[in-house]
Amino acid sequence: MKILFIEDDQVEMMKMNRAISKLQAKHQLIWAENGHEALSELMSCTRLPDLIILDLNMPRMNGNEFLKSIKQSEVFKYIPVVVLTTSQNREDMVDCYTTGIAGYVVKPLKYEDYVKKIDKILAYWEVNDIVPA
Repeated sequence: MKILFIEDDQVEMMKMNRAISKLQAKHQLIWAENGHEALSELMSCTRLPDLIILDLNMPRMNGNEFLKSIKQSEVFKYIPVVVLTTSQNREDMVDCYTTGIAGYVVKPLKYEDYVKKIDKILAYWEVNDIVPA
C-alpha cells in the first residue's frame, strides 16, 4: 500500500517508521508535515495513496481543515482517512466522523501499544477493498 502520513512531529514520524519496520510491513510511506504539504503531495502524485493517516493538531492547515478539503474533492474524497491523534476530545471525534473519516485512533503512550494499533490499522486496510482511483 501507498500511505500518506500527515504529521508535524518528527519524533512521531520516526516512531511510525520504526513501527512499520518492526512489523516488517512493505508499504510505501510518504510524509507530509501539514495539510498544505499533503494537498501538494496529492495534487502532484502520479498514483494516489491507498490510505491517509492523519494527525489533527498541526500548524498552517490542521487535520480537520485538510479532511474537509479532500472530502469536497471528486478526486480525493474516496481515499480512506484514519485519524491518529492524541485528542480524546469527543467533539473532534464527532466532527471527523461527520466529515467522513474511516477511523479514529488515539495514540497510546507506550510504544508497544502504538505498534499494536498500527499493526491493526494496516492489517485492516491490507484486506479491505478500496475504491479504485
